[in-house]
Amino acid sequence: MRKAAVIVWGSVSLVRMHGVDFSGADNGGVHKIRVASIKSSGEVVVDRADRKTLLQMILESAKSGERHLWRIDAPVGLPIATLKSHGVAENWLASAKWSALAGSPRAWRTQLRMTSREEPRRCTDGESRTPMAPMNLRVFKQTWTLMCEVLLPLHAAGISISPMARTASSVTVCEGCPASVLQRLGWPARGYKGAGDPPSRVRALIARRLVEIGLAISQSTIQKATDDIEGDILDALILLTPPMHTVIPAEGFVEGWVY
Repeated sequence: MRKAAVIVWGSVSLVRMHGVDFSGADNGGVHKIRVASIKSSGEVVVDRADRKTLLQMILESAKSGERHLWRIDAPVGLPIATLKSHGVAENWLASAKWSALAGSPRAWRTQLRMTSREEPRRCTDGESRTPMAPMNLRVFKQTWTLMCEVLLPLHAAGISISPMARTASSVTVCEGCPASVLQRLGWPARGYKGAGDPPSRVRALIARRLVEIGLAISQSTIQKATDDIEGDILDALILLTPPMHTVIPAEGFVEGWVY
């Protein structure tokens, strides 16, 4: 297993940031996935996408001649404990290919639970205080579809998947978690999703603070993020914040890491 390493992103001002609120819905995430991007002008835009569109957007960014960092809100890998219990090599690519053999997220989760109904968490889940394990009932579709429908094709195309499969590509995809970012910043990490007040007031507060730290978010986008009771737009915007320079333990090169 690889030793711990320091991941350094360099000057974020030289990297085009993208934050993705992901969906593992059966319909491909149509109209559910939100992609927040910082344009060359510095302006922040938010688009809708399904998984095929997201995949194409990432591939197209590799043709721009710029560096891009795509930060996606979904688990990129599985706990080493799960791989061991299924006799899978402790290697990210092997784990993703093994997961894809199940054919669907539901079949994959059934296969996992036939061996064990426990839901071990990854090293990064403890470090970043993520809400759930990758195979949890509320997140397993996101885990499987991201790994199998997005990351495997990106890896085959030479895109860098950090920290598990880093390449010389100008485009890097990594895992992000809005709740982890909010906790690190000391901002409200709960209570911003749902209808009525106070959730809408908390969403407006977080959006304003994102502007205060330098994101060029328009008033109309702030209003849309405030009105979005599910918090999808805001989650995508949160993932535009600069990732920290991080010391990655050996486990992270197999299980993935939250930036």
